[in-house]
Amino acid sequence: MLIHDELLSLSIAHMDCDAFYASVEKRDNPEIRDKPVIIGGGKRGVVSTACYIARINGVHSAMPMFKALKLCPDAVVVKPRMDAYVEVSRAIRTMMEDLTPVVEPLSLDEAFIDLSGTEKLHGAPPAIMLARLVKRMEDELGISGSIGLSHNKFLAKLASDLDKPRGFSVIGQAETLDLLAPLPIKKIWGAGPVLQRKLQSDGIQTFADLRRRDRKALGERYGSMGDRLWHLAQGLDHRRISERDPVKSISKETTFFEDTSDADLLDGHLWRLAEQVSDRAKAKEYAGKTVTLKVKKADFKTLNRSVTLPEPTQMADRIYSHGRQMLDGVIDKAPFRLIGIGISQLTRPEEADHYMDLLEQDAAKRAKAERATDAIRERFGKGAILKGRALR
Repeated sequence: MLIHDELLSLSIAHMDCDAFYASVEKRDNPEIRDKPVIIGGGKRGVVSTACYIARINGVHSAMPMFKALKLCPDAVVVKPRMDAYVEVSRAIRTMMEDLTPVVEPLSLDEAFIDLSGTEKLHGAPPAIMLARLVKRMEDELGISGSIGLSHNKFLAKLASDLDKPRGFSVIGQAETLDLLAPLPIKKIWGAGPVLQRKLQSDGIQTFADLRRRDRKALGERYGSMGDRLWHLAQGLDHRRISERDPVKSISKETTFFEDTSDADLLDGHLWRLAEQVSDRAKAKEYAGKTVTLKVKKADFKTLNRSVTLPEPTQMADRIYSHGRQMLDGVIDKAPFRLIGIGISQLTRPEEADHYMDLLEQDAAKRAKAERATDAIRERFGKGAILKGRALR
């Protein structure tokens, strides 16, 4: 039973699945249900996500696998199965759309939901419908989620993380400023490590510190982000939830535990990331005409390189090969602490990979082989076929 003065009047929500990838694996394999589970690659890979049992031992996303296994040596390591996660994500999306058409996905496992004006339709306030949603997810899919309910997007997302797993947290208008005041600035949505360090060096540790700063001064110091910081410090967020926002790009990146100049190691990461981008593009039925490589140097300076293809692609081989060419062009700037790759200028897959680039030898044959590999993996699992470079 949850009691709150504004419970029946709030309608902006954020639903976030609990350790989504690990939850799907535990659901599909009851033998590991009560064990610590880490989703990720080999010893030189990184953690994609970890169940809450593993998190108790200090394991977290993006942690190097060797470090995670030192912290939690009894963990069961499972390679990601994107096809399974996409299938569950689609089922959850359908459940949310049964409540309202205004659903804005952020990723496979989280979304904003606007239930404004739906009380008459459902005969119950948004809070009740959201409770029914997460119960339905558990009953029908075996997946739990946490709800954040508030009066804007920023606060709804913040609330969903306050009481995980299986949480239902509410932030009303009356309590907004008092609740935000002591929170650390790392809770600011969109504030990455570099911005956090800059804020801390300026003496801004909490929302209360930020709220004491003049709006104009924040703008002069932090540019356009300064004005956004001022609004968030007041608990203000005027953005609407929109189901019409198109996907503009698909990308994946990984941060290394130690900066590296190892070309083989970078190549292995690049291939695995290209595969993940390809998997997501195929699952979401997109292809991209522009391939972009991102690397971050030891001094945190980010380098971006991109190439526009003659035709869109969703093939891992083509995404990787163009990424590798761009990596070769910046390898002299290593060591790097992060590498990422993505596609943009998205279009539908029926417009992609018909003619290939005539300059790419055997591209059509490699594409045919990749399609065959996809079919085998769909039937026998992601680990049925691996390229040698995936083991680097």
